[in-house]
Amino acid sequence: MSPLLHAARPLLIDMAATFLFYGVLAATGNVMLATALGVALGIAQVAVLKLRGSTISAMQWASLGLVLVMGGATLLTQDARFILIKPTIIYAVIGAAMLQRGWMNRYMPPISVGRIPARLVTGAGYIWAGLMFVSAALNLALALTLDPKTAAGAMAAWSPISKIALFAGQYLLFRHIARRHLRSGGPALEPAH
Repeated sequence: MSPLLHAARPLLIDMAATFLFYGVLAATGNVMLATALGVALGIAQVAVLKLRGSTISAMQWASLGLVLVMGGATLLTQDARFILIKPTIIYAVIGAAMLQRGWMNRYMPPISVGRIPARLVTGAGYIWAGLMFVSAALNLALALTLDPKTAAGAMAAWSPISKIALFAGQYLLFRHIARRHLRSGGPALEPAH
């Protein structure tokens, strides 16, 4: 597996239910359909991981719990506000989890170990946390001021574009640093913890 795919895959898996929800809501305007599909995908992801005997990360458990609670509230009450505010809570919870030192190690491709300074990996983790908090605030503002379809459309664009842009910038920076380290023949660096 290429280093890019290795690094992007867990991120895309972790955010898939949110991306699906926004995409379906933006395309159809149907809150109930978007909610049901987002909840179903969240449950299916955890079920597949369990069946494979894989470890389920804290962020995946937190995301599933919020999908079930907020999605269930939306489906039971037929009130779109619950599901529109759900991503704000998810972003805030994920941002808080990303404040934990070393969370990014799971996303680092094996080839980068010992080639990227630990403080840079940690710093990138805090930048990701900041993006999650900005996304939470933006989502809340849109959910409280716009109609559901418009809010979902805006977040359907913001969510993937902001994450892809940060991921691409980080990937290119880390790749440059790792290649420079390899060319210089420097000793292996202390891995991030």
